[in-house]
Amino acid sequence: QVQLFESGGGLMQAGGSLRLSCKTSAETFTTHAIGWFRQAPGREREFVAAISSDGRGRKYAEDVMGRSEISRDNIENIVYLQMSSLKPEDTAVYYCVSHPHDYVLVVHGKAQFWGQGTQVTVSS
Repeated sequence: QVQLFESGGGLMQAGGSLRLSCKTSAETFTTHAIGWFRQAPGREREFVAAISSDGRGRKYAEDVMGRSEISRDNIENIVYLQMSSLKPEDTAVYYCVSHPHDYVLVVHGKAQFWGQGTQVTVSS
């Protein structure tokens, strides 16, 4: 059973930074492409970032590019999303998602597995 555990959300200040964590099992971590989606109130879920199972492929949404980094910790089996220059528009529930091997499916929102989400609120 694939489980994804997100953490790191909370109340942030505009202009600040955050680091979200997505922890999973070693088996999932080494074989799955993993990414982040977010959903703001009244809006559809949207892609934020994704990283391939081997860490070589990374993709970011246009509105977070240049101020975000997705990375893999191969010892702790955690994928991190670091985001700086936070804006109130970044307020959303952030979901960790994964899919066996297929990085493209994760990017296009077709990941098989989704976490429960962690709330990020950015105040102005």
